[in-house]
Amino acid sequence: MTMLRAMVLDRPGTTLRLDERALPALGAGELLIEVKACGVCRTDLHVVDGDLSHPKLPIVPGHEIVGRVAAIGANVTGFTLGERVGVPWLGATCGVCSYCRAGRENLCDAPQFTGYTRDGGFASHTIADARYCFPLGEAGDDAEIAPWLCAGLIGWRSYRMAIAGAAAKGFALGLYGFGAAAHILAQVAIWQGCRVHAFTRAGDDAAQDFARSLGAVWADASEEMPPEPLDAAIIFAPVGSLVPLALKAVKKGGRVVCGGIHMSNIPSFPYALLWEERQVMSVANLTRNDAREFLDVAPKAGVHCTVTRYPLAQANEALSDLRDGRLQGAAVLIP
Repeated sequence: MTMLRAMVLDRPGTTLRLDERALPALGAGELLIEVKACGVCRTDLHVVDGDLSHPKLPIVPGHEIVGRVAAIGANVTGFTLGERVGVPWLGATCGVCSYCRAGRENLCDAPQFTGYTRDGGFASHTIADARYCFPLGEAGDDAEIAPWLCAGLIGWRSYRMAIAGAAAKGFALGLYGFGAAAHILAQVAIWQGCRVHAFTRAGDDAAQDFARSLGAVWADASEEMPPEPLDAAIIFAPVGSLVPLALKAVKKGGRVVCGGIHMSNIPSFPYALLWEERQVMSVANLTRNDAREFLDVAPKAGVHCTVTRYPLAQANEALSDLRDGRLQGAAVLIP
């Protein structure tokens, strides 16, 4: 009998424990997925550390899942056994609230989230709502594609909000926090013609060199001003004090988009930084259309993820390395 191996969070602020149990029952509309790779996202860190306060407990984290369809529930169409699929953060929506009916399912009043309110991909197998799974085809390495399922998707949604329909060619874009999401988005934005400016922790020469190697025209500490006014900036680091810095760096009418699900408090700042029609916006979750768009664009842009692979049982080490900033690119668990 096949058993499920999973890294489980019993209580926020504690380490994950390795558990082995029988496979859960497969319901109508669901897929049983044999996990081949699962990215370790900063949101997973927020769940484990207790920054996000309402997880289902115990919970199996992980929402950047690449796997193979191992079983298909009743009433599921469009998938075949053995097919490679991706599972993102958005696990299900109600479909009936005003936001869902308006095509804004990322703001659903009764959502489910993979690795937060339903078990995720820090496991050998997971069960997912088939409506929120995406065919991935056969091109590319499982581990290198896994970060696309959140870092890529939230980066893409943040990017579309940042440029607000403007022409990408020549657009001056700032990326604050050059981790998993930024290193993916930078490749897409540069491919489309943006001038990318990368902002990192002071003294993080490795991250700045990494950004330049991907085509950033400038990279320096977040406290520094870029060599040209920015058309927009995206903040991926969960640091509220970056908001006034980013507002100072963008030109009149520019946007600052906060791309994380959690951020430390934003300090007070002079109104002059916001004046002249600058905007501060947040990005919440994603929609299935975001996923379809990005999964179409990423291969065309030649997106390559820099990843560090960890065995499933070393999930705590991967989380620690992410927490302490010891990674370039993304961490990925391999069951």
